[in-house]
Amino acid sequence: MSNTTMSARLAKASHIAAQAAELALGFFNRRDSIEVSSKRTQDFVSEADVAVEQFIRAQLAEHFPQDAVIGEEMGGVLTDAACWVIDPIDGTSNFLRGSPLWGVSLGLVENKKPVIGVVALPVLNELLAAESGKGIFHNGKPFRRDDRFGDVQIVSLGDSSDDKLDEASAFYRGLRAAEWSVHCYRCTTIGMVFAAKGIIDGHLQRRTTLWDIAGGAVLCQEAGLQTVVRFTGTAGNENYRHMAVATGTPSLMAATEPLWPDFEPR
Repeated sequence: MSNTTMSARLAKASHIAAQAAELALGFFNRRDSIEVSSKRTQDFVSEADVAVEQFIRAQLAEHFPQDAVIGEEMGGVLTDAACWVIDPIDGTSNFLRGSPLWGVSLGLVENKKPVIGVVALPVLNELLAAESGKGIFHNGKPFRRDDRFGDVQIVSLGDSSDDKLDEASAFYRGLRAAEWSVHCYRCTTIGMVFAAKGIIDGHLQRRTTLWDIAGGAVLCQEAGLQTVVRFTGTAGNENYRHMAVATGTPSLMAATEPLWPDFEPR
């Protein structure tokens, strides 16, 4: 049963994300004049990413000074203690091309598990927030995932520059053979938010990072989807740059299991 009011911590995180979204939208509306660099092939960073992360970090330092912080642009160290995880603009390529499919993601991780997630989609004027065991909120109001039309099978696949193309294409073919329509939004946050809202059945991503999924994982979990987040580094080396995520309805997870045998739900 969902709560009707947010905890103080979730409310503050939501307010920070909303302010960050407003800042990011300002950059989006004047993106032809902002500086952009490339971290590697098809992986871009703009001055907007840096400015939004700096803003969120300053707000977290003011309101949660005892907590650690990890951000995509400025790094950080993951420990078992409470740690906020920032993706200032997830979907920078979409952002730069003028697509509305990008977001600002803020998550809280405790004992290496996401427990609070807030995602703002500035162009779409949406903000989703959730806390483990306490339900999900959409623009500040309690929200329930839309589970109508479940026979229209749609899944989002995340992609990465590190993907092995033969492996990725086999995974895609397997899903299509199982009669799933496959979308790729080039933005993990969008895939996970759309899954949490019920626009699609789930999001699957074999290679991702903690900042891409820390916000969305809690949204999906609280929306009632089976949600598995896993470190994929070598044993004893739980690097937040090497992760995988699968979230979806029971039918999607059942279809995924034989195609992804090394990803065991736990």
